[in-house]
Amino acid sequence: MPPILISPTDLALKPAPIRPEWIIEGQPAARNRVISKSDDGTALTLLWDCSAGRFNWIYDTDETLYILEGEATLTDQNGVRTFKAGDVVFFPAGSAAEWHVERYIRKVAVFRYALPKPVGLAVRLIHKVKMALLGAIQRPTAAQAKASRQPQLGVSGLQPEFQ
Repeated sequence: MPPILISPTDLALKPAPIRPEWIIEGQPAARNRVISKSDDGTALTLLWDCSAGRFNWIYDTDETLYILEGEATLTDQNGVRTFKAGDVVFFPAGSAAEWHVERYIRKVAVFRYALPKPVGLAVRLIHKVKMALLGAIQRPTAAQAKASRQPQLGVSGLQPEFQ
């Protein structure tokens, strides 16, 4: 089994300049650091920060971000919204937004490169079969879970319950 990676979020970052043609106002200085990559190269996680400025961003991959510190006001076809520490935002590949960082922002970003639909369907099918086989081998019975006080997933699959 591959080891689980645990990373702090206060690591030193390296300069990752915003494309000059995207900058609208100010001199935003962005930095980042990759903290994980999937074996197949379709996903990666990085830390990113940026100083004050206003700039456009075009997303060529799916990106989910979690804001660790600071805030930004984003403008897109749905309007203007401000996001702050603790918020999670998803940008689908092909979307675009104008960012306005008044002071500073730091985030964790997870990027996923979309696979062609037929490949994605095949991957999901293989994953479901694999998880079903793995679950049949490793899933404790209700009595075993109760005896060991291990949580089991509730009916919704989202909330753990103690049986």
